[in-house]
Amino acid sequence: MTESIRRSGEYESFENPYFQGAQQQASSPVNPEWPPPPAYQPVAQTAQTAQQPVVEPTAVWQTAPGAGDGHGGGSGPEAPVAAEPAPRKKRTRGPLALLAAVAIVAAAIGGGTAYGIQELTGKDQVVSSSTTTSVVPSSKTGDVASIAAAVSPSVVEISATLSNGSSTGSGVIITSDGEIVTNNHVISGATSIKVSTSDGKTYTAKVVGTDSKKDLALIKLENASGLNPATLGNSDGVQVGDEVVAIGSPEGLTGTVTSGIVSALNRDVTVSTDESQQQQQQQGDGSGNWPFQFGGQQFNGDTGTSTTTYKAIQTDASLNPGNSGGALIDASGNIVGINSAMYSSASASSSSDAGSIGLGFAIPINTVKSDLASLRAGGSDS
Repeated sequence: MTESIRRSGEYESFENPYFQGAQQQASSPVNPEWPPPPAYQPVAQTAQTAQQPVVEPTAVWQTAPGAGDGHGGGSGPEAPVAAEPAPRKKRTRGPLALLAAVAIVAAAIGGGTAYGIQELTGKDQVVSSSTTTSVVPSSKTGDVASIAAAVSPSVVEISATLSNGSSTGSGVIITSDGEIVTNNHVISGATSIKVSTSDGKTYTAKVVGTDSKKDLALIKLENASGLNPATLGNSDGVQVGDEVVAIGSPEGLTGTVTSGIVSALNRDVTVSTDESQQQQQQQGDGSGNWPFQFGGQQFNGDTGTSTTTYKAIQTDASLNPGNSGGALIDASGNIVGINSAMYSSASASSSSDAGSIGLGFAIPINTVKSDLASLRAGGSDS
């Protein structure tokens, strides 16, 4: 018999040449003439299989425990076993959908106007804004015709019947269900109040609250809905020289529009707080030509002994009797003041000759906004 002669360690590294780890092969000497074993069972590729994309994982090759005798023998590969597919990630719908919805609402609010908030909440509330809000299109900023078209539906004519006469003035709608801000001197002592809107409708109104010290009043229309509330701006942003528009009912001429500029700020205007004095000035002629004091002088009659002083915006926009309680509007269509007083060269007894000479005053709208809660509760005079 011929004895097989084997050099020590010559074949020891090939007990399982196809399926041993790379680390084991690297640690043992190999015959350089032999090609390295494949990392998986060789499969003859065809044109079809060559075009198939590789998808991992496909299968896990398993081998039986090695049983070789050191001559390159050992067990062959067994059939591949399909690996379990990786668990699919479950899509989180609840929180993400909620966040997306919140983001959409926030975007709608952030890029929209106060009108959008009123529509979302379904509540009648004051539409308020800063000076960055534009009621008219940005391309129409400062255009008097566009401002008048946008704001006129929010300004009304007020006719108050007094025990000894009548009074005519204006007011600004601040909620869609008929809350209206006006001057206290327009409705003080009234036994009944009628309000006419820009579309010709007439409503009966009742007094909600008054503040004679600020010459402000809040009235509410009966059985009103779907009105056009004005947008209350920010009077702190008003500067001398700003363009303004005034809308009101001078001499009972509903919806009259005039324009001008802000000619001064923080003027101290003094008005009467005495109801009997108010009625005395209003009776008979229905002019609403309210007496006030400015610079130590009396205008449009005697203010009496009981007076109050407030800071006012001065404008050269034409104001005439009946403009009291109407709107002073900025170039973007926001209400920045409630017109309250105008200088007249004629006395109250000859109001037919009275007219604007370019010196009118308006209560800053921020004063109105700060007083609104008190007015709704009955006002400081209650």
